[in-house]
Amino acid sequence: MNILITGIHGFVGSNLVKALRAEHTLYGLDLVSPATEGVVQTFGWEALNNGSLPAVDVVIHLAGKAHDTRNTTNEQAYFDINTGLTEKIFAWFRQSGATKFIFFSSVKAVADTVPGAFLTEDDTPDPLTPYGRSKLAAEQLLNAASLPEGKQLYILRPCMIHGPGNKGNLNLLYRLVSKGLPWPLGAFDNRRSFLSVGNLAWVIGRLVNEAIPGGAYQLADDEPLSTNELISLIAQSRGQQARIWHLPNGWITALARVGGRLHLPLNPERLHKLTENYVVSNARIKQALGISHLPVSAREGLAETLRGFDV
Repeated sequence: MNILITGIHGFVGSNLVKALRAEHTLYGLDLVSPATEGVVQTFGWEALNNGSLPAVDVVIHLAGKAHDTRNTTNEQAYFDINTGLTEKIFAWFRQSGATKFIFFSSVKAVADTVPGAFLTEDDTPDPLTPYGRSKLAAEQLLNAASLPEGKQLYILRPCMIHGPGNKGNLNLLYRLVSKGLPWPLGAFDNRRSFLSVGNLAWVIGRLVNEAIPGGAYQLADDEPLSTNELISLIAQSRGQQARIWHLPNGWITALARVGGRLHLPLNPERLHKLTENYVVSNARIKQALGISHLPVSAREGLAETLRGFDV
């Protein structure tokens, strides 16, 4: 099968190449076009307009502008890339001979916080950031476009992806543990979902090779992990003893309020981010694939990622 992967040189794209190259013929579409093992050729974006792209069976659209945690990016830049570029690539797909379009959106297109027990595909989208809004806008234009007969659209909403070579937002916790510093928020029993790149690549392989119903699917490992579990796993990977302090919640909350008034690092907003729950249901994708669990457990995937840390 011939597959075109946009953003092929990024972290996810590189891992998909490793997972798919043995069985499929791969092409790339990206800003840069270096030779890559397992990729026949990577084209520049101008190929969308000049007719030089090859005939393919599947388009995997990874390219996009990632969330800027420092909030220095102009809002329009998110819409130009995450929405506008998606529209152009989908237009090419619709008139091409390809039969499957796999779009990488994000759980942030639905919610920045999870008010209930977990996030599902049935929750009403209410993104608060330019990144999330631009991804939702892309989803909406894809769903609004007429899809020629015989073509399938998959909208994937992964939570935080990690794997060897990509630490995600685990770096802060890793540095804390590596310096022997205690985690002072042990009394907050929050849980978050993650997605190992191994599970991600496995799901993509199934979508490419099999007749899976189209639609929107959230992607997450089966088990959410608490921050305390993350600290323990990081310490274990380094051969250290986890230092977790269970200070009373009321004390920490009061300190955060003071920090907010004095403009200190710990303030109510940051405390909320550090202790909130963000659990993502993967029930729908597992039902579509006819499985009860994904091949890589959350702990196994995280251990693999931690083995690749170099701090």
